[in-house]
Amino acid sequence: MTISELYLLYLQRPTVTTDSRTCPSGSIFFALKGESFDGNTFAEKALLSGCAYAVVDDASVVKGNRMILVDDVLSTLQQIAYTHRKALGIPVIGITGTNGKTTTKELTAAILSQKYNALYTLGNFNNHIGVPLTLLRLTNEHEIAVIEMGANHPGEISELANIAYPDYGLITNVGYAHLEGFGSFEGVIKTKGELYDFLRKTNGSIFINQENEYLAGIAGNLKKITYGEIASVKNPAPVNNPGPFIGGKTYRRHPFFSFQWQQQGKAIQNVSTNLIGDYNLWNALAAIAIGVYFGVSPEQINKAIETYEPTNNRSQRKITKHNELIIDTYNANPSSMRVALENFAAMKSSPKAVILGDMRELGEKSPELHADIVKQIECDGFDKVLLCGEQFSGTGQKYTCFPSVEKLNEYLENNPLQGYHILIKGSRGIHLEKTIDKL
Repeated sequence: MTISELYLLYLQRPTVTTDSRTCPSGSIFFALKGESFDGNTFAEKALLSGCAYAVVDDASVVKGNRMILVDDVLSTLQQIAYTHRKALGIPVIGITGTNGKTTTKELTAAILSQKYNALYTLGNFNNHIGVPLTLLRLTNEHEIAVIEMGANHPGEISELANIAYPDYGLITNVGYAHLEGFGSFEGVIKTKGELYDFLRKTNGSIFINQENEYLAGIAGNLKKITYGEIASVKNPAPVNNPGPFIGGKTYRRHPFFSFQWQQQGKAIQNVSTNLIGDYNLWNALAAIAIGVYFGVSPEQINKAIETYEPTNNRSQRKITKHNELIIDTYNANPSSMRVALENFAAMKSSPKAVILGDMRELGEKSPELHADIVKQIECDGFDKVLLCGEQFSGTGQKYTCFPSVEKLNEYLENNPLQGYHILIKGSRGIHLEKTIDKL
């Protein structure tokens, strides 16, 4: 069966699943493979559970005409998603970056949803499987799409861009993350820059922080919509800028950050958020720049930002019976760890405690980068410091360190913290969210 024929079948039954445990009636099951599973072995179960068809790439499992044999299930899924995206032809915005891409995506979606029927990436469906699954959620009712793109190795953003085919792109920033896959900081810049490379070939446009020297260095020959510090509003926008410049600055940091923003030549807007950390200013300004470009009013933009509530342990504030917590355990890398610590140190609260977990996938630079974080902690002078993970343990620092979150929890049970303002941050694989109930 050709891709065109499969796409027509999808249009008749526009619900897909890759999980045989979740099989909506009449849906199409795509038998993907993983490191520890082969979806082909679940194809028959998917049909019995409600799926109308199963797309497989193992001839030995084919039983009857409801199983469709293809050369490669993942490639087929991606090609159908690309076909669907091109058939609908709505504007697509691709978002990537080392830090802030999910928050920026969420804020962008909230703003655009004030005016449009917007589809956006749910959760962390931002990889070679998640992006096509997101695109296949598009319907004729949608007017715009916001697609998050993640990467941990070279070529991945290029691959995702060729599936989603964005008309607009945003790289939030570049930093030290996934160095095991990228090889170096330069590798990070090159890989994230694959989004710019794609848009350069397709005559697309980008939203860019004009003060980010790394992004400016790779953004040549692209149509730009810019944002930056409020002081820069006085400066004229670039000649080739097809949209307005957006400037902003923070005016309150605790407990949530509040900021001003201004479209060049227009009234200053004041916004109070439910976000912890003034580093979110850049995420908010990026989302605002996109909203302004697509004609969302300042009043609608402000409403969207002020009512947005962060989820998934991303800079969330939680007041327990004993402490006030800032929970940021979804992910961590040196740049996000650094700004989180800087923001926490600047807060006017006392006493302060930090509970930090290892930053994963940093390769051979990991010891050096963890040691740098320890030096920052020493300079900030927090009242209590607890570290978790092999990398922090290997830095030879003076702080109490635990090999696992389980050992950390044992300590917290025997030495409870009370009356503290606590920052909890680490890579997802450390599972520091398991400490919340102990605090």
